[in-house]
Amino acid sequence: MKGTDPDNIMNKKIAPPVALGSYPPSDVTFLLKDLSDVHLERGTTEREAAIQSGVHYSEMLPVEYQPTAQYVELFHETLQQSAEKVALEVAIVSEMIVAQRGTESTVLVSLARAGTPIGVLIKRYISERYGVELPHYSISIIRGKGIDENAILYILQQHGTDAKLQFIDGWTGKGAIRRVLIEACRNMYKKYGIVLSDDLAVLADPGRCSGTFGTREDYLIPSACLNSTVSGLMSRTVLRDDLVGPDEFHGAKFYRKWLEADLSNVFIDAITPYYPSVSEEAVAIAAGMLVSPPEITWQGLRDIQKIQETFGIADINLVKPGVGETTRVLLRRVPWKILVDTMDNPNLRHILLLAEDRGVPVEVFPGLAYSCCGIIKPLKGGGE
Repeated sequence: MKGTDPDNIMNKKIAPPVALGSYPPSDVTFLLKDLSDVHLERGTTEREAAIQSGVHYSEMLPVEYQPTAQYVELFHETLQQSAEKVALEVAIVSEMIVAQRGTESTVLVSLARAGTPIGVLIKRYISERYGVELPHYSISIIRGKGIDENAILYILQQHGTDAKLQFIDGWTGKGAIRRVLIEACRNMYKKYGIVLSDDLAVLADPGRCSGTFGTREDYLIPSACLNSTVSGLMSRTVLRDDLVGPDEFHGAKFYRKWLEADLSNVFIDAITPYYPSVSEEAVAIAAGMLVSPPEITWQGLRDIQKIQETFGIADINLVKPGVGETTRVLLRRVPWKILVDTMDNPNLRHILLLAEDRGVPVEVFPGLAYSCCGIIKPLKGGGE
């Protein structure tokens, strides 16, 4: 690694990780500070007002949505219907990672929290197909604040400065996290001389801003239906100077009280049995993508700008594209309206259910790269 000062990296004192989350320890290590005993939650309306008045979203947490029995049933139904499709996309991404990086010295680094279940699935696939247990960590990345540098340094301390880090997330929206990752990798080189690949592996890339993906279709990945109960019972990540010291990881809560309602491992166990039957097709698709790499056009971002112009929305952060991001808007923000490509899109059943539950209007807005888009109600000030 050109310019690296190994002593600087290896000698930095970083608080060691603690056991967190409901996944087996062999699946993932969370590099997060445990803030379970700190009251961080704010009600939806209060949190929205705070965010739009300039408080950074990472300084507080939303109250976790407790799904209705009907909604949980929809999760199980969606999981049953899409498990094989998800398995194929996990396999495609895994095969691309192995082809591009090999299995020696590769480390999987999921971006908490949506990336974590996908990282677990990728780790399981590579273990089953190649007989290699790749290290897998879940770390924090925050728009407007960057990646958790202590987590990156800790990984390099454990696996050497030549470790090949593969970043993983669930899906892309307008590409905000992808841009944060690109900038974070530049900063790690400037500060430490560390060369990191900013490639972000995702299951779905409707924003067309990633080169390693399973599909560009904007469909419902079942893990997007829920919050902590499908992500190892972990909260969103938190970064506040009064809670996180200079030698500590970004923080998060572990919601142990919801262990009985946890579906994190149910999600994983529904998908992994399909790995043997999809691997041959995945190898062929991945090989084709590596020979003719799909173009990164950032088309999704242009579609968002069209929505801004149509509805007079000054702040791009109030527009949340894609099935996954629209779900989040309905679960933890104050929605203004939901835009859909068509009302009979089968990927949108849970979106329509949530919108009806919260009394949010749904409008048809055809011609987007996405199946749907959530628009947050503008109050005043900034957004998340």
